[in-house]
Amino acid sequence: MKRAYGVIGVRAIMSNWNADFTGRPKTTSNGEIFGSDKALKYPIKRMWDDEGKKVLYLKSYIEDKGKLRPKTLKERYEELFEELTKKAATKEVLKNLFSCIDVKNFGATFAEEGQNLSITGAVQFGQGFNKFQDSNVEIQDILSPFSDGKKVKEGEDVNQSTLGTKIMVDEAHYFYGFSVNPNNYKEYENLLDDFSGYTKEDFEEFKKATKVAVTRFATNSKFGCDNEFALFIEYDNEKYLPDLSEYIEFDSKERVVDLSKIEELVGDDAKVEVYADPYKLKVKTKWEVKSIF
Repeated sequence: MKRAYGVIGVRAIMSNWNADFTGRPKTTSNGEIFGSDKALKYPIKRMWDDEGKKVLYLKSYIEDKGKLRPKTLKERYEELFEELTKKAATKEVLKNLFSCIDVKNFGATFAEEGQNLSITGAVQFGQGFNKFQDSNVEIQDILSPFSDGKKVKEGEDVNQSTLGTKIMVDEAHYFYGFSVNPNNYKEYENLLDDFSGYTKEDFEEFKKATKVAVTRFATNSKFGCDNEFALFIEYDNEKYLPDLSEYIEFDSKERVVDLSKIEELVGDDAKVEVYADPYKLKVKTKWEVKSIF
């Protein structure tokens, strides 16, 4: 495999796929709803971690002064590998980093204890824009079973429990374009012993995770967010394609994904795989469509 491209589709029904700091779904300055690449990478990394694979860039905790706090990058590294000292060999640190499946796919920025490493990942995601035309933000009031502890402490009369809110979008369909460039690791193949770069096996693990990780990750706010579409395009030559998510046409009324423009771009010299939720989504394409489940 020389190059690969594709699109990952995520459906959100009465849920909040990616919130901003106000709790509302992320939007651009003109109000267009989107999800960041980090929102998609997180459930993928969680899936890999639960499968027992090494994942470096994932929050974990340590007890500090009787309280729990997130580990530093150095502490997380030392959780997976040996103690990191200023005398650590850079080659050994690189070898350890590349043994982490998230680093192998998405790259890393590692500036700790005399190391200043930046690895451009073989896999690059764009932002996932919502292509559904009639999305509405819903705000649900939630009654807490508890009163306001601060008011009680200050001696105020408290007769009601506190209120909260849950902010959701009624329906949205996010499409993330991605590219895979194994050449990003060429320099490391010559530098590190027994390092074969980004392999076909690495890409298969990536495909496996991106098809199911969102559906698998069902937290309170993410319940209702599911994988609904995946397109994988592989080349054995140096083919250069733009962000394919921009060429997807989505019929919001019928929930139909039209791949006609992408078919023209891809040509006939690629291996193409298309997956979709057969119960919720229709795909207009000349390629075979398999169930994403």
